[in-house]
Amino acid sequence: MTQAQEPRTQESRAQERGARFGEVFAVGEFRVLFGSFALLIAGDSMKMLALSVLVYARTGSPGLSAAAYMAGWLPYVVGGLFLLSPADRLPPRLLMIAGEVTRLVTCLLIAFAGLPIWAMLALVLAGGLFTPMFMAARSAMLPEILPGDLFVLGRSVLGVTSAGGQVAGMALGGAVIAAAGPEGALACTAALSALSALVLRFGLPYRKARGGAGGTLAVNRRLLADARVRRLLLAQWAPVVFLAGAEAMVVPYLGGQAGLVLGMAAAGMAAGEFAVGRFAAPRLRERLSRPLAVAMGLPWLVFAVRPGLAVAAVCAALSAACLAYTLGLQRAFLEAVPREVRGQAFGLQFTGLMTGQALGAALVGALGEALGPHLAIAAAGAAVMLLAVLTVPRTP
Repeated sequence: MTQAQEPRTQESRAQERGARFGEVFAVGEFRVLFGSFALLIAGDSMKMLALSVLVYARTGSPGLSAAAYMAGWLPYVVGGLFLLSPADRLPPRLLMIAGEVTRLVTCLLIAFAGLPIWAMLALVLAGGLFTPMFMAARSAMLPEILPGDLFVLGRSVLGVTSAGGQVAGMALGGAVIAAAGPEGALACTAALSALSALVLRFGLPYRKARGGAGGTLAVNRRLLADARVRRLLLAQWAPVVFLAGAEAMVVPYLGGQAGLVLGMAAAGMAAGEFAVGRFAAPRLRERLSRPLAVAMGLPWLVFAVRPGLAVAAVCAALSAACLAYTLGLQRAFLEAVPREVRGQAFGLQFTGLMTGQALGAALVGALGEALGPHLAIAAAGAAVMLLAVLTVPRTP
């Protein structure tokens, strides 16, 4: 064997066995992204909980309180359609810091500026317009610092962090609200944003922008016109639409006990991301994508027979664990997308995912009004399985 052949053989063996978490965390820039992402997720969860509590305390309206909780997610579709191109045209560190500063200012204004309710909600909606762009900058940087299978495992780590950060943010937010009120929780969120901005500024080296290749609408059309990119986007969007709908129906199904079930779903998601990312080699992950996506809907069928709390919690955890099916699609998606619009491609992926979850919650909610929550959940599970078969590619 020649010296030229030896590195290729080692690289091939590494690809066969897959990356290791130690290799991912050995990359200094990833450690910075990981830490700032954990702060972001925990802070966002705390912010939306505090805003919801603050609105309810001032108005006594459950409807306005729920609207406040969802306000940060609603603008994603607008931001994803019209405001993604800067993710490729501006330096990623600058955009990520801008996102943290935006969150910091928003939280402080809501907490201490004495704004009326309508102005609070408008401020959150306006800030949310730019969230897809900020998230796209972060996602597009990941394959630049983590080559090959390290990228897929890095996505797995961030998936686990997202689930854990939401739980931690809710728990911390609840404790701070109890001790210092919702204004104190918003101030705590602002502090987390300031810390994250400092971590990004002094932890990440400067990287130039990728350049971009047109406006947001034009690039979105270009991406969706590519059959391979479109198929991979649909595979990541479609099954999750009705998964979100099933989870949304847990609250009317179980009432005050729903928190345990949703907490188990978050734990299941983290466990699935960890297990598939760590123990499945790259080719196996890709082969597992379709079976896992189909299996994601199966546990929800049990709700047709009205299971109790314990069974419902196990079903939710098993289903959420199967969300790891998306790991097997990441390499193909990365290869299908031109580098110069990679930021916008990840932003479009994120926007479609968030929009689809809101749509799924609305659709299954309407079905729940007609059939009852238990049958709506079971129907959502069947829809997950059908859409998985139709959209997730089979890997030989």
